[in-house]
Amino acid sequence: MSPVNKRAEKARQTRARMLRAAGELFVERGYGATPLQDIADRAGVAVQTIYFTFRNKRNLLKEVVDTAIAGDDEPVATMDRPWFRDALEAETAEAHLRAHVAGTRQVLQRVAEIVEVLRVAAAVDPEVVDLWPKGENPRYTVHAEAAESLVAKPGARPDLSAPEAADVLFALLSPELYLLLVRDRAWTPERWERWACETLRHQLIR
Repeated sequence: MSPVNKRAEKARQTRARMLRAAGELFVERGYGATPLQDIADRAGVAVQTIYFTFRNKRNLLKEVVDTAIAGDDEPVATMDRPWFRDALEAETAEAHLRAHVAGTRQVLQRVAEIVEVLRVAAAVDPEVVDLWPKGENPRYTVHAEAAESLVAKPGARPDLSAPEAADVLFALLSPELYLLLVRDRAWTPERWERWACETLRHQLIR
């Protein structure tokens, strides 16, 4: 590996450590109660490194949320991710539903708790909301795309419209409901996935 590549890899690893430390502390203590110095200490870097990389705490939170949703730091949208594209290519509505729920579960395992942190942070710091573009909820956009494909496949309820299916997916596959069952009621993620599939099958599949 060339010196340039080594430096780039080291910077990537340092960035990942800072994001991981921030995510852990935000969940453990809350956004408002977590100073950047504590994040720097857990990540093993100088606090100036955090400022140099992210500029401020709000941007750091945004990067934590975006990375949790994606699962990595690659600039690839959810609807271009392999799990989502593979689900779209399923031949039947039921196969599509099961693949979509499985992929969503992987996302929620990473992101549900940090989304709760974001909700509380936005309540105490309105400028946090301004970090994301205004408009339709990105999570709804993902489920709407899945619904549009699902209702056109064999096995979908014939009386089901794409907007109705999107609303059902958006509601039942929400971070809030995931946390209610997995965190608060101590379900395993696997149990949640089975329940979500079965519940949605009755709603969406004939």
